[in-house]
Amino acid sequence: MSGDHPVDIGRLVAIMARLRDPERGCEWDTVQTFATIAPYTIEEAYEVADAIARDDMDNLKDELGDLLLQVVFHSRMAEEAGAFALGDVIAAISDKMERRHPHIFGDAVEGGHHLWEQIKADERAVKGSADPQPVSALAGVAVGLPALMRAEKLQKRAARTGFDWPDADGPRGKIDEEVVEVEGAHTDAEREEEIGDLLFAVVNWARKLGVDPETALRGANDKFERRFRAMEAADTAFATRTLEEQEALWQRVKRAGALSA
Repeated sequence: MSGDHPVDIGRLVAIMARLRDPERGCEWDTVQTFATIAPYTIEEAYEVADAIARDDMDNLKDELGDLLLQVVFHSRMAEEAGAFALGDVIAAISDKMERRHPHIFGDAVEGGHHLWEQIKADERAVKGSADPQPVSALAGVAVGLPALMRAEKLQKRAARTGFDWPDADGPRGKIDEEVVEVEGAHTDAEREEEIGDLLFAVVNWARKLGVDPETALRGANDKFERRFRAMEAADTAFATRTLEEQEALWQRVKRAGALSA
């Protein structure tokens, strides 16, 4: 338990400093950059989510450690560049959490999600105040987010300005329109663009139905993997079967899953 091990972030900071030492450090760690480490940061965040989905507390502990290492790694590289250090990162998030909870740490009477969103909007406005261009309602939606998640966030931001379908019928009709455009595409580039528009419309429909598209697709992936593995387990020669035989086995596995649910 946490009480048995006093928190000592300094030890991890010292380890990373040694690993990054130009003369005595690790030859792999010393050549890394923000850009080369970023994919690992994203991967570790997903591994945290995977451990949570599996309710595996031991693995979650390990994965949170790996994710924390990413924060320390980026902070160390920033410190070497004279930009900021880990202490600045911790101070910044501490300030932000207190600022976004004035009903807890300040003298605001009311709080809740509405106040949180307003404070975030005010922060975005301050960040964009030095920009000669008008502050966009879409500012701050990270480019590195998974595409489905980013599409939903962009749509939600746009909806705050009133640019949104009044109900689910609008995006549902847009899906039909985009399917026709996919079928009418003549080049690979056109098909890619139209498929993108179709997926964007599906995300919009899911949002209007109150469904998180990232969660929905993750569930579909898990279901497909579970059924496919069941087919392989039921027939060790599965890969040699005809498509018709494979489809029949798929339907059998699907029915068995529905009965056991």
